[in-house]
Amino acid sequence: MANIKSAKKQARRAQKRRMINMDRKSSIKTDVRKLLSAIEKGEAVETVQTMFRAAEAGISRAKRKIMHVNTASRKISRLAKKVSDYAKAQKA
Repeated sequence: MANIKSAKKQARRAQKRRMINMDRKSSIKTDVRKLLSAIEKGEAVETVQTMFRAAEAGISRAKRKIMHVNTASRKISRLAKKVSDYAKAQKA
């Protein structure tokens, strides 16, 4: 445990930031899970695309603060491909 006053404050700030980051990461995972289950259930393409936009926005906001830029880009790319393939399958 920190002994110096400034170190104690920094420890409190780090804990608070950790909780915020965990919450944001959790909401991103929830959005992605909902999107994938919507695709699995065969919901309307418009609904899936709306869910994708929400998930994409969350992942984009997480760049550099919660996850690495390349990781975020990879996740967005893979989700976009799944949504695109789903839309094509629904039209056919």
